[in-house]
Amino acid sequence: MKRLVRAALDDLIPSGGPMPGIIDAGWDDFVDQYKREASTQLWLGVVAGAVVYTVTPILTVRRPVLSYQLPPDLRDTHADRVTNHRFYLVRQAVFLLKLSAGFAWGADAGVRSKINLPPYESDPGTWRS
Repeated sequence: MKRLVRAALDDLIPSGGPMPGIIDAGWDDFVDQYKREASTQLWLGVVAGAVVYTVTPILTVRRPVLSYQLPPDLRDTHADRVTNHRFYLVRQAVFLLKLSAGFAWGADAGVRSKINLPPYESDPGTWRS
């Protein structure tokens, strides 16, 4: 499931341009901790968002394939259209996926330096004890 989530996020928050994408911002390091510390319902929501993103090209770009099988230009179109879809549940499932990725992206030192913010200090983990 982590590979499916990663593939969806790589389309939704891609690399390139002036800002790092989610994969460049440490998603692979973040996801194991997130899965371990998030509630089961939240993690299932992230996975459900990735599944919705992956199976909806038929609704957004009229292609009966999975999102990772689309050519790059249609992936970009699909990512735009699925986040603005007229069906609320489609939009919100993908939003939950992007919200979770935003925690990793916004905490990344490279991203923070690009927007002139200091890096976060390391997590003391005090809430866990």
